[in-house]
Amino acid sequence: MEASPLVWALTIAAIGGLLAFDFFFHVRKAHVPTLREAANWSALYVGLALLFGVGVLVFGGGAAGSEYFAGYVTEKALSVDNLFVFLIIMTSFRVPREDQQKVLLFGIVFSLIARTGFIFIGAALIKSFAWVFYLFGLVLLLTAGNLLKPEGEESHTADNFIIRLARKVFHTTDYYDGDKLFTVHEGKRAMTPMLLVMVAIGGTDILFALDSVPAIFGLTQNTFIVFTATAFSLLGLRQLFFLIDGLLDRLIYLSYGLAAILGFIGVKLILHALHENNVAFINDGEPVPVTEISTALSLTVIIGVLLVTVLASLLSPAGKAQNAITNARRHAGAYLDSEYTADPAERERIYRALLVERDQIIALGPKYRQKVRDEPALMELLERARASHDAAVARGEAVSSPAPPS
Repeated sequence: MEASPLVWALTIAAIGGLLAFDFFFHVRKAHVPTLREAANWSALYVGLALLFGVGVLVFGGGAAGSEYFAGYVTEKALSVDNLFVFLIIMTSFRVPREDQQKVLLFGIVFSLIARTGFIFIGAALIKSFAWVFYLFGLVLLLTAGNLLKPEGEESHTADNFIIRLARKVFHTTDYYDGDKLFTVHEGKRAMTPMLLVMVAIGGTDILFALDSVPAIFGLTQNTFIVFTATAFSLLGLRQLFFLIDGLLDRLIYLSYGLAAILGFIGVKLILHALHENNVAFINDGEPVPVTEISTALSLTVIIGVLLVTVLASLLSPAGKAQNAITNARRHAGAYLDSEYTADPAERERIYRALLVERDQIIALGPKYRQKVRDEPALMELLERARASHDAAVARGEAVSSPAPPS
């Protein structure tokens, strides 16, 4: 399937138009999207991606359609994993809830730009050097191995070299001034944390691109399909963040599923490299007769692994417990942070979410209730949230509701 320059131009214009629409009609005015709003727009963007895939299937044939859907599903799964890192970064920077949409949209646009650059570089390398398939395969196998290693939140926090350097070199503030990137502090122009968080997310986007681009080139070498599958996987990511916000921490086995998928694609790439081999020290520079993995099998494996991973995470008691405890910690901290949101309804939503997490922990039995009690810092945080809410109720600033247990 070869896309004409006109098709390329129309596709890029449509994607740019969707991003502009997202900014001017949703993100420009700071607000917290409702669950219904997030669900409707997430469904719309997924629908557009699927509709585009049907178009590829009709006009490009079955092989092109299968490659697009395999690439889209893989990139979407990697994007959900990226959302978890975005959440950690925004928590580190204490980004106000109302302004998180703008940070996410910036991350999506920067990610699309970074990945597009890597896509065209990768396509040029593949056309010129067949050995690049070996390199891409090795990158994916190493990435899969890294995903299997235990990794704490501190590895993705805002305290990285670039941020520390920016704070030393430039005059910065510790507070937000709406969604402004710069403000006046002590009579001098200063950067706000909003600019710093965008720098942090932009840096992680470049690292994500190093993983995702080789992964999709392992499924198709058609540059148009690679670009569109990547772009549609990123569109709607902002809405998806608010839709599955409470479930991100519950997907405790997602990294294992992604490791399996990336490892599988890495093997597929190396088999393809052997089949196209022209490296002198491998089989005297001649192609190696190996069986290649079809796109149909790749799509089946990818969907199957994701289904097993998600279901295991959602049904696992350990996943439910980790989700409840992590979100309880995050929601209690957000409720106590006066700068997190100025919307009373949003503060009440956060507290009610805390109550739901309390009920989930209780329902899981004494083992997991004891796990909460064994964390003094979490217990103290929950106590402070309860006291703050009780005080707000007494002042008539919140709706009276049961407090989380100690």
